[in-house]
Amino acid sequence: EYKALCLQAYQVASQRLEQIKPTGSKPMAIVTDIDETVLDNSPYAVRQALMGKDYEVATWYEWTARAEADTVPGSAAFLKRAAAKGIEIFYVTNRDEKERGATLVNLHKFNLPNADDAHFFPKVSTSSKEIRRQAIQQTHEIVMLVGDNLADLTNIFDKKTEAERNSRVLTLSAELGNKYIIIPNPVYGDWESTLYNYNYQL
Repeated sequence: EYKALCLQAYQVASQRLEQIKPTGSKPMAIVTDIDETVLDNSPYAVRQALMGKDYEVATWYEWTARAEADTVPGSAAFLKRAAAKGIEIFYVTNRDEKERGATLVNLHKFNLPNADDAHFFPKVSTSSKEIRRQAIQQTHEIVMLVGDNLADLTNIFDKKTEAERNSRVLTLSAELGNKYIIIPNPVYGDWESTLYNYNYQL
């Protein structure tokens, strides 16, 4: 079902590509998250679980340095299709700067478009992606955002309660499947963090 949902989301996104037209003089862009949106890190999660562990910074860095993640079903075909239409891809990720090189190597393994320094926006000082999205908007028209976490799409979901997240999803219902494409992530995300009010020590 997970794979089917990913393929379904990317098929909807691909259909939407055919309807997108530029509204100004800026080149069009798609902003996408990387982890669990483009690259599938489930082997890392499974390995940790088999050892009775959860996410760990050190082992995560070891995993990303190997550049062995496969693609999320449907992601590569979608990104290549968008690039063929002249739309630039920007990778806005909460991976760290130190992960840049290995991440680009991983993306290059699948010949993903715009997998270069100019289109790679890692986390610098905050996990919120709003400042990075705004930087891209200075030069490009963002026609679509893709992510596995609601905060990948807009800052109205940054560090919000479960009730606020539920309410704000309803207000954006018309944009889901249009400007906003959400990819399922059953492993982790703000849906989990909100249950303990973002107190990660718990």
